[in-house]
Amino acid sequence: MKKINRNRGIFLSVLVCLVIVYVCTVTGIAAISFEDASRILLHEVLHLNVSMEGISEGSILIIKDVRLPRVVLGFLAGASLAVCGAGFQGIFKNPMADPFVLGVSSGAALGAAIGIVFHFGTMLLAFAGAFVTIWLVYSISKVGKKVPVATLLLSGIAVSQTLSAAMSVIMILNKQSMDQIMFWTMGSLNGKGWNQTLMVLPYVLVGMVLLFTSARELDIMLTGEDTAVQLGVNVEFVKKKVLFASTVITAAVISVTGIIGFVGLVVPHMVRMVAGPKHRVLMPMSLLFGGTFLIICDTAARSMATWELPVGIITSLCGGPFFVYLLRKMKRG
Repeated sequence: MKKINRNRGIFLSVLVCLVIVYVCTVTGIAAISFEDASRILLHEVLHLNVSMEGISEGSILIIKDVRLPRVVLGFLAGASLAVCGAGFQGIFKNPMADPFVLGVSSGAALGAAIGIVFHFGTMLLAFAGAFVTIWLVYSISKVGKKVPVATLLLSGIAVSQTLSAAMSVIMILNKQSMDQIMFWTMGSLNGKGWNQTLMVLPYVLVGMVLLFTSARELDIMLTGEDTAVQLGVNVEFVKKKVLFASTVITAAVISVTGIIGFVGLVVPHMVRMVAGPKHRVLMPMSLLFGGTFLIICDTAARSMATWELPVGIITSLCGGPFFVYLLRKMKRG
C-alpha cells in the first residue's frame, strides 16, 4: 500500500512539475499572449499541426530560444542542487549540509573572478576552481584510508574562507570588474540558452546516475557508519562516490549559472517533511521539487519588473526565513 501511495505521489509531482514548466515558459514580461505562446510550444516543440497565423518570428524566437532553454536549464540546476544537497546531508548526517558546504562555491567563485578579470574562460575556470577546491579539502581531511566527516567539514570551512578572502582581494585590486564578479556570485539564468543547457546536461546525467545508485547505501548509513559496515556497506567508497558525483554536478551547474544558494539546503528538508528520510524516495522527489522551485523563482525574477533580479537573491529570500525556522525548530528540541 505504501509503495502504491509513493508511486502515486511521484506521478502527481511529475504532473504538477510539467504544468509549472509549461506555465513558466509561456509567462514573461514580453507581450506574447498565453494563446500564442501555447501555439508556439505545440508547433515548435511537440511538432503538432497547429496554425501559426498572426504570430511573429520574434515571438517564436523568444519562446523557443530564450524562455524554453532558460526554463530547462533552471530545472536542471534546481534539480541538481537539491539532489546533491540530499546526498551531502546523508553522508554528513547534518541537516545544515548543502552542495556548497565543502567550499565548492568559493573555489568556483575564485576561478570565475580570475576569468572575469583576465577575460578568459570564466566558465572553464569556475569549473576547474570547484574541482581543485574539493580535491584540496579531501586531501587535507584524509587520515590513512579514511575521511572523517568532522574533519572534512572543518577543512571545507577553512578552505572556503581562505578562497573567499582571495576573491575579495582580487575584487579590491580590480574595481572595474567588481560589479561583474558580484553579479556572478548572486547567480542568474539571464542570457543562458541551449548551448549552456547542453553543456551542463552530460555532467548532470552522469552525476545523477551515481547518486541514485547510492540511495540504498545512504539509507543504511542512516543507522550509523559502524552498523552500515556490519551490514556490508563500503562506507568510505560511498562517501567518495557521493562527493565525486555531487562535485561534478555542482561544478558544472554553477560554472554556468553562478552561485544559487539555499536550493540544496531548503528543498531536501521540505521533501523530507513530506516523503520521509529514505533516499530512494527523497532523491527523486528532491529532483522534482528542486527544479520546480528554481524555475518559479527565476520566473519571478524575470517577470517582476522591466529590469531583472538575479535568481540567487530570490532563492535566498525564500530560503533565509526557512533556514531560521529550522534553527528555531532545532532549538525547541
